[in-house]
Amino acid sequence: MRNIIDRGGVRDDGWLLLRPDDAGALPPYADDADVIVPLTHWIAERGRFASRLGRTAVWLGADADPAALQTELNLLTLVAIDFPSFTDGRGYSSARLLRERYNYAGELRAIGDVWHDQLQALWLVGFDSFEIKSGKPLPTNANLVRPFSEHYQSSFRQPQPLFRRRINVR
Repeated sequence: MRNIIDRGGVRDDGWLLLRPDDAGALPPYADDADVIVPLTHWIAERGRFASRLGRTAVWLGADADPAALQTELNLLTLVAIDFPSFTDGRGYSSARLLRERYNYAGELRAIGDVWHDQLQALWLVGFDSFEIKSGKPLPTNANLVRPFSEHYQSSFRQPQPLFRRRINVR
């Protein structure tokens, strides 16, 4: 089990993240296991994954188009977005598209090269949970995703920028 961070802090997670090997094959897994599969495998074997005993979630690579899941988002309780490197910000755009354009309401998880330094920015664009990269320290502060009480910019969590909120209060 991996440790996942969400608004409640660090928790155990039973989802099994499946990454293909060099030949493109997924590692073996039990039929009743909850698995997170790559988008390409989900598209190719949708029927098989839908008929399993365990739950199936999908993870998107940095270059994947979230629109590929548009018609099936209601079937998925979890969508993960992979960050191949700390400096690759394409996952932020994918998260906003899933939340704002495609109205995805399930759990959105950041996986891959995720550091605790990124948690607040990831949370603002719509992520709910985060898997910190192996070898990086886990944060001890449960409020790490919300260290500031106000943000100037608009975001998925707060659609109006601060100046608009201040004007509307008066």
